[in-house]
Parts: sequence; C-alpha cells; structure tokens
Amino acid sequence: MPVAITGSSMVSCHGDLDATFGALLAGRSGASPLRAGDPAKLNVTHGYGIDDATERAYRASVAEAVSASGVAGGAAGAHPYGVGEDVRLSGRWLAQAVAGALAEAGVDPDTSRVAVIVGTGLRELRAVEQWHGDDAALRLAQTHFNEAVRSVAPGVTEVHTLANACAASGYALALAADLLELGEADAVVAAGCDTLTESMLTMIGRVGTTTAETVRPFDTDRDGVLLGEGAAAVVLELPTDKPAFGLVRGVGIGCDAFHETAPDPGGVLATMREAHQRAGIEPGDVDLVVAHGTSTALNDPTEATALTELFADVAPADAPAVTGIKGAIGHTSGGAALMSVLVACQAMRQGTVPPVTGLRTAIPEAEKLALVIGEPLAARPRIAQINAFGFGGVNAVTIVEAVDA
Repeated sequence: MPVAITGSSMVSCHGDLDATFGALLAGRSGASPLRAGDPAKLNVTHGYGIDDATERAYRASVAEAVSASGVAGGAAGAHPYGVGEDVRLSGRWLAQAVAGALAEAGVDPDTSRVAVIVGTGLRELRAVEQWHGDDAALRLAQTHFNEAVRSVAPGVTEVHTLANACAASGYALALAADLLELGEADAVVAAGCDTLTESMLTMIGRVGTTTAETVRPFDTDRDGVLLGEGAAAVVLELPTDKPAFGLVRGVGIGCDAFHETAPDPGGVLATMREAHQRAGIEPGDVDLVVAHGTSTALNDPTEATALTELFADVAPADAPAVTGIKGAIGHTSGGAALMSVLVACQAMRQGTVPPVTGLRTAIPEAEKLALVIGEPLAARPRIAQINAFGFGGVNAVTIVEAVDA
C-alpha cells in the first residue's frame, strides 16, 4: 500500500535539500580536493565532502526547525556523543537529519510509536580509521546508529542499522513501509548516511587507470566514480489528509549475487519490474527516472541497457525523462537512494527536472533514453522511479508519486 512522506531532511556537500536541488539545477559539481588520506597513495585527488561551514549551517537550521516544532528535542543542534569536529562521524549528520525530518512531520516519539531504520554502506568506518591511526576517541557503541538516533529522539521504540551497500537506504525505505503496513508503528523514519573513508577511497583508486576530478554519469569520457558524503531521512506515515512531500507507491528489492562488484543487467531489470509490480504501475506510467548513474565503466552501460529494455514498448514521445544526481554530490553510498528519492519529489513539486551534472555526450547504450542534458527540463512528473544498485547485486528501486502541494 502507498505510504506518505510527511517529513524529510538531508545534507550533502552543497547543504540541505534546497541548496542541493539548486546546485543540481545549475549543473554545479560539489567536488573539491580530498581531505581524507594521502591523494598520492590513494590515487584519488577529489571527493564530494561536507566542509565544516556546511555542517554548521545545516546543524543550525535543524536546531531552529526543531525548536519551532516542539518535537524531537533531544540534542539537536549539538554534537552527539560529545565528539569534536575533527572526527568524521556520519552518525552526527544522521542525527540532524532524523531530528529535522521528525520536526517537519510534527511527529513526537514521546507520544507516538516511532521506529527508525538506518541504511549505510560503511557505518562509522572513517571514525574507526581515525581511532586506529590517530588515537581519536571512539566507543564500540558508536559503530551502530542507535546512540546517534537516540541523541536527538530518545523516545523511539527501536533503531535498526542495515549495511546494504549503495542500496541501503532504499532497503530501509522498503522495510519502513512494511512496518507501517503491519501496524508495528505509527510512524517510521527511514534514513541513510555515510562518510568518506580511506579504505573505500583505496579501492576506488585501484579500479581505474585515471584520476577523476568530477563524476560524469553516462558520459563517453567519464573517468569513474568519486565518493560523496552526507545523510538523509524521511518520516513515513499511512496516508491521511496530513500534508505530504510525496507518496511511496512501492519499493522493489533484490540480491542477484551475480558478482562482488559487477552489476548484472538481468538482476537490475528484475528489481525494476518488481518495483513496478509492487507499485501497481506499468512502464508507460513512469514520467521520471532518477538513475543510479555512478560514472563507472560497468554501471552506466548496464543501467542504460536495462532501462532501454524496461521502456522498450513505450512510445518515444511518452518516454520518461532520465536524470541523476551523482555528478553534483558524488556517490553518497548508504544515503544515495534516499537522496535521489527526495530530489525526485522536489522535481515533481517544482515542475523542474535537473540535468545530469557533468554529462555532455551520452554513451551509445543510452542513446534511446530521454536524458536531461545541459539545462533543466520544465515538466510535471507524477510518477518517478529511483534506482539504487550496490555491490554484490544488492538492488533497490523505489516508485514515488507526486502529491498536490
């Protein structure tokens, strides 16, 4: 059954959702020189990191929203765990996103049954690296996000952490909807977060032969993926007359286990079709696709091929617009799916689809797709499909529907 997004909050390298969407419309990349690790050793020179000023601004805006709402008070606006800014804790951003989403929804965990499901790729690996290499303070409990969430919403009934690679927050969204449908909660927060880690950067630096300075999804001259960081959270409730940001019609999830890192077109396509089935739609109903679009040698042609097959029977004039967000904010790992969901909802509300930042000449496999290139597209999508694919064939595809503002 559809569930309503009644509250949301996110932070990327550009700032909150409004700032991020503005950067997407302008085609502005948030890549900057790498702050984690030694670029010469990693073979990675750039990333889409959150600087201190952006974090402080986001924290202040959330604290103001929480104060105005009177819910989810906790320690919003402060640093969870009492850890300084020199330690890169994704849970710190997660806490603010959860607090902001609850405040926007007007949901108080002290008076309602509120569960939280967090999707992540790496949990607090960067903090573990800093603990190991720099003797930074870290407690074992901080590698799970229970403490982070309860620092801003101590009254939540339960907190679950899912480590499902780059589809993690899509999985969190699916399980959150299940909890609502089963009557296990009055509201559920689905969230995702990750930060840059030397371990992941090392792997990225060894995959390619060139050093990318920006992400260029579906472009013939793409150099590979770069990591981004941040957090996103949404509050889900059963639909009522309460204002909503969008409706989640269904989430298809799957694990084809095809390969450790290489995507499988069949597995990707199967998850897309499952999402359509769960949402009760046909391919011709989709107006917008927010692609996974990692800018890698394997993902982009695989995803483009699967999308082309999925929409093969849709007339070109009715084909959905296709965009992606990683050129502007990097690959945000566990938060990627939810961030794309929020961008899709924002595009539907504003009647403007942002272009794919960094895309100039599309790869041959994408020639039949209606990619948004160069300039924003004026459109009023009603149904959007959001793709998220992770290592090991862990896939999540979300279908969201617009609501009247």
